[in-house]
Amino acid sequence: MEKWEYKTLKIEFKGFWSRNLDANEFEGDLNLLGRDGWELVSCFDTSQYQGESKEVIAILKRRIV
Repeated sequence: MEKWEYKTLKIEFKGFWSRNLDANEFEGDLNLLGRDGWELVSCFDTSQYQGESKEVIAILKRRIV
């Protein structure tokens, strides 16, 4: 039976009036985790106010050997 461990990565949107996600930072974080064997399972944003996003949450898993 395979066993897995899970990790949650939170990337916050930057800026006050114009909220932006630093895509390069997010991609870099995912690539670093991928090199360590983590696989992205799910990714979603959390709502803050009137449809604005507060952060992106990524769920990753990797096999326990």
